[in-house]
Amino acid sequence: MTYESIKESYQIISRERGEELSRLKKVIFQVGSARLVVAIAAAVGCYLFWGNTQAVVLSLVIAAIIFLSLLTFHSRLFRKKRYCELQIENAENELKALFYDFSAFDGAPEKIDAEHSYSLDLDLFGNRSFFQSINRSVTSFGKEALSSSVLYPQKDAGIIKEKQEAIKELSEKMKLMLHFRTIGQMSDIDNLNVKDFAEVFSRSHSFYRKKLWTALVCIVPCLYLIYFLLYGFGVIEGIWFIPLYLLTLGISFIPSKKIEHTLAIFDKRSAILDKYSKLFEIIENEAFESKILNQTQEKLKGHQPASKAIARLCTFYSYLMMSSTYPLIFLTYPMLFWHIRYARLIEKWSETHKKDIQIWFNAMGEFDALVSQATFAYNHPDYIYPQMSTSFVFEGKALGHPLINRDTCVRNDVNISKQGFFLVVTGANMAGKSTYLRTVGINHALANMGMPVCAERLIFYPGQLVTNLRTADSLADNESYFFAELKRLKMIIDRLQSGEELFIILDEILKGTNSEDKQRGSIALMKQLIGLKTNGIIATHDLLLGSLESEYPENVKNYRFEADIKDDHLSFTYKIREGVAQNMNASFLMRKMGITGI
Repeated sequence: MTYESIKESYQIISRERGEELSRLKKVIFQVGSARLVVAIAAAVGCYLFWGNTQAVVLSLVIAAIIFLSLLTFHSRLFRKKRYCELQIENAENELKALFYDFSAFDGAPEKIDAEHSYSLDLDLFGNRSFFQSINRSVTSFGKEALSSSVLYPQKDAGIIKEKQEAIKELSEKMKLMLHFRTIGQMSDIDNLNVKDFAEVFSRSHSFYRKKLWTALVCIVPCLYLIYFLLYGFGVIEGIWFIPLYLLTLGISFIPSKKIEHTLAIFDKRSAILDKYSKLFEIIENEAFESKILNQTQEKLKGHQPASKAIARLCTFYSYLMMSSTYPLIFLTYPMLFWHIRYARLIEKWSETHKKDIQIWFNAMGEFDALVSQATFAYNHPDYIYPQMSTSFVFEGKALGHPLINRDTCVRNDVNISKQGFFLVVTGANMAGKSTYLRTVGINHALANMGMPVCAERLIFYPGQLVTNLRTADSLADNESYFFAELKRLKMIIDRLQSGEELFIILDEILKGTNSEDKQRGSIALMKQLIGLKTNGIIATHDLLLGSLESEYPENVKNYRFEADIKDDHLSFTYKIREGVAQNMNASFLMRKMGITGI
């Protein structure tokens, strides 16, 4: 596929759903008008047949049946209308995303963490971030699963391969993914804390397994049935209804606080659970081939499909809610004991499924995250799935940054072909060093997530990335810039000495000290890292670091980004070349801006 065909696929969805939306609006107007006509007709019928009670009652019953049928149909039409609107909105947002406008998506700024190994340096979270560009999650735990896959890279090559297969398969089901996302957006609230919800169901029950309430649920309706039969046959007087009603009414209100507590468990969650039931059903009914997708599906099917179980729970709650509303409460409580019946059914459901809840929603989160990752894969048809190596290597051809416009992105190669090897990248200001480091880092993160990367070819070793590109001082902790950087570097050394395999990316280390200290410290650090047989890339303005290649020819290779000054004009190619940088541009830029007379 090409970007044009991807663009066209979203345009087709937007156009088709737009046509359907126009049709639905007309039908909704017609049904609304029909309801009005039925109401007027009922009023006219009552007026015309006012002297005939039987005719009036019959006309009202017929009008009520027709009106309620139209009302149900109207509600169904509104749901379809909402579905079409969301499909159009999603398609339009994806069209914007193809041109690097990700403002419609959640960048999870709350996940920004300066202490993380690479999150802050690679702009993983926040506005215009990597996470915002890939996030299409429609559940809170889907968002959590996706952010976890970004923050905590997978190191098992086998699992990464399985994730690649799952993402690849799902990316070929674009309409399924869009349908899943649209259903997930049908409810505006997603505040279900699965852990708390599961813990509530683990508590002791008020009605289930309690013999008294179990017996009363059966006995009380039978008492009323017997009473009406005896009264109908003239065996007893109607007056006996009053003591029977008052007795059962008093008993029925004894557990009212416990019923309120059961209702509070659901509260606003009912609509969310109904949404989840539909999402579970989508996953359960699809045919998958990849291992991860099949495993996710199996978790939901179990001894009873999660969709049906959740739907039954929603039904029980609806009946419990209905039985507890006024004035129905004075019929359902004392005569039918519905509140006890459905509270018992809810508790029985929780007893049966309390261990399944966490499994179901974890599976949902995994699938929701995969939908985001597969949508990214679908939207980038020219990206490739990287190959994995059994020992450290990071060799890429034509790597680009996924957040830089494809029409202007300058791609570069990277070649770290063995253990204990560093690239030293020198160059002028604005020549492309920092962008290069972030390009390598973000593609390493993508590769460990099992996602396609922005490259023509990439071979990598799954592992832990650590960066130091953007250190900040802290007034709150009374911490200087230099000390914050030293803490970061110490963390890296400590982890290496403990035996961790790290891929290290550093940008202009020891910026917070004077030039002489900086040179000595930088060279000492590089020698220590080489001695620890780790791998990485370091970018620097300090050309003296280029001398390390001659001292460690098997462990260091020099590369450069040049600034070309010709005819008093500064230009950049942003292409990486071998060797140490020849041209620096600070004095030139200061002179051009009138800051100095140099």
